[in-house]
Amino acid sequence: LKAWRALPSFRGHSAFATWIYRIAVNEALALLRVRQPAQDAEALDASLAAADAAMCPAERGELERAVAALPPRARSVLVLHDIEGWTHEEIAQALGLATGSCKAHLHRARAMLRARLESPP
Repeated sequence: LKAWRALPSFRGHSAFATWIYRIAVNEALALLRVRQPAQDAEALDASLAAADAAMCPAERGELERAVAALPPRARSVLVLHDIEGWTHEEIAQALGLATGSCKAHLHRARAMLRARLESPP
């Protein structure tokens, strides 16, 4: 609906698919900003469960809680890269970051996740 309403503003400076993709990404990010943390955790639980069904339930729950505790930007980059398989360039474009910033967020997210999972409960 957003794309349909914005169609008159399409100037053709980029491919139509790129323009539509950016609208979808912006809407998804806006939705994530206003959603409650519990809803984000539920969506993350579903993604992580599908990504590694071989993990025992206790380990999966611990991993999901650790990922949900990450800062939002670091969590987004981690999930998009390590779970969804996006490249740094795709993530940077979708989130409006520099590629180097995307890599830094991923490094930070992994370090925080490692520290949380290695510390005794």
